[in-house]
Amino acid sequence: MESANILKDITYKESGPAISVLFQTDATKEVRIVFKQGQRMAEHQTPYPITVALVEGTLDFGVNGEILNLVKGDLLNLDGAVPHDLLATSDCIVRLTLSKSDSIERVEAVPAS
Repeated sequence: MESANILKDITYKESGPAISVLFQTDATKEVRIVFKQGQRMAEHQTPYPITVALVEGTLDFGVNGEILNLVKGDLLNLDGAVPHDLLATSDCIVRLTLSKSDSIERVEAVPAS
C-alpha cells in the first residue's frame, strides 16, 4: 500500500507547471500538476487514456476545438491520441492519472508558458 496527500508540500514554479509523481500502482501513475494562474501546457497528446481531476482552482481544458472550463471537483477522462492543452485561469492543482505504460518524462517535456 502507498499513500500520498495531493495538498501537502505544494510548490509553484515560475517557469511552468510543477509536475510530480505521487505514487505508482500496478496499472497507473498518479501525478500532481501545480499551476500558477496563467501557466499553460501547450497542445499535446498521449498514446494512452488519461483521467484528469481538478482538485483546486479553475482551468481551461482545450480539446476537439472546444474549451472546457473546469472548476474544483471536475473530473474527465480522455482517450489516447486526442490533442489537448491546459491553461490555468487561477492557481490550481490537477491530479492526472496515467497508464503505467506512459512516461512521466513525456508529461514533463510538454512545452509550458
